[in-house]
Amino acid sequence: MTAETAAGAQAEIHFRPLIDLRGVRVVASGRTLLDGVTLTLKRGEALRLAGPNGGGKTSLLRLLAGELAPAAGERLYHFKSQHLNGQTQRHAVHARRTLSVVGPDAEAFYLTREWEQTVQDVLLAGFEGDTLRLWEPTPEALARLAEVVALTELEPLLERDFRMLSHGQRRRVVLARALMPRPEALLLDEFTDGLSAGARYTLGRVLERVYASGVAVVLATHRPEEAPDLPWRTVRVDGGRVLHEDASAVLAPKTPISLPLPPGSGDLIRLRNVTVYRNGHAALGRLDWTWQAGQHWLVTGENGSGKSTLARLIAGELNAALGGTVERPYLQALGKRDLLSTRRRTIGLIGAEVGIRQRRDWTGADILASAWDGTEGFAPTPTPAQAEAVQHLAARLHLQDLLPRTADTLSQGQLRRLLLARAVLHAPKLLILDEGLDFLDTAHRERFLALLPELAEAGTHLMVIAHRESDAPGGMTHHLHLEGRLKV
Repeated sequence: MTAETAAGAQAEIHFRPLIDLRGVRVVASGRTLLDGVTLTLKRGEALRLAGPNGGGKTSLLRLLAGELAPAAGERLYHFKSQHLNGQTQRHAVHARRTLSVVGPDAEAFYLTREWEQTVQDVLLAGFEGDTLRLWEPTPEALARLAEVVALTELEPLLERDFRMLSHGQRRRVVLARALMPRPEALLLDEFTDGLSAGARYTLGRVLERVYASGVAVVLATHRPEEAPDLPWRTVRVDGGRVLHEDASAVLAPKTPISLPLPPGSGDLIRLRNVTVYRNGHAALGRLDWTWQAGQHWLVTGENGSGKSTLARLIAGELNAALGGTVERPYLQALGKRDLLSTRRRTIGLIGAEVGIRQRRDWTGADILASAWDGTEGFAPTPTPAQAEAVQHLAARLHLQDLLPRTADTLSQGQLRRLLLARAVLHAPKLLILDEGLDFLDTAHRERFLALLPELAEAGTHLMVIAHRESDAPGGMTHHLHLEGRLKV
């Protein structure tokens, strides 16, 4: 091949799309997830996916990553790696090694294991496309580690246990892990949800540098206003189809919701001299705080300040260190003992850890029915009244089609909608929403918020943990701001 011919071949490779989808249909477990999808991902472009919960955005990301295979149509890759050199590839072997969907689900494996994995372990495993580091790193792997750590500003965290990181830190680590095998595209699923303003700023700055290096960025999001400042091309994904270019992707205005004060008097929760340690690190405290009847609390703070730890402490999933006390007088007022089972029957809790634990082969109906007994994944056969309540709430929140499906087949938004319904189905005394509206599109967010006034009138007290003021309904009576212990 002459130098002129080689230059021409390289120019042709440069102008080919990175990934080309032509009339693709994807079927999984007998369900059509995508149909008639034709889409081109250009080299180095920024592509934003808009659309409702369950519309197909996550499935489209997984198709691009090679995690799902076409049942019909064509998926063509034109990678520029040294082995492929721009050759057209229909199989997804290289994609499976170098592309991964980055989002909350990417954290689940490490958070649900009992053994320690340091940030360095997680990154080095990603170099070979593995989940665990089971080998000694090569000089090439260590050199790539140094590059990625510098790009993502992770040097101070390399020896930290992944499980002990804040939400923002974990998200940055899984982003860095995705960069380790030198991908030609980053695939991001609801990447900013659950993150404070400071964490979103840091990640946005990292993504801008990644994009400037020539890596294509694909982002599926319900919050386009929080996307990094890149020259986005936006398409809408709805009903399993890429419908049209959607340049606006603007959220509809929020309908005002005002919470009435629930009836009752006295203290609900009392924390005295409370500190919570997790794996030897102080995750919360020292805190003295009382939640009284008639109060709705807004809790704010940066990632790592202890907000989620506070929620899980109130719900009884975590305990205070020696010398601190947690009292739940509301249980005594109800004539109940302070046991984990009674806490779960009287508290509705939604948060990241709850969602991770539910990623199993449990059906939507099972998840909802478990609300009354505070169980996860199983429940006694519901009474006729309970079965009717499930159907009634499912109709109000448009969940009927999710009841027979298993949690491990759902998108982030679909699972969150089920978990929100589970949190309120049993009319809890305390409802704690820890970034509870994350992953929801505008319509489903509005439907859930519309339930809150009648719950409050019936005696439910609300705690909203939020990074965005727009996620807190009107009528919050008190504000607790936690100062961060961990830098994001």
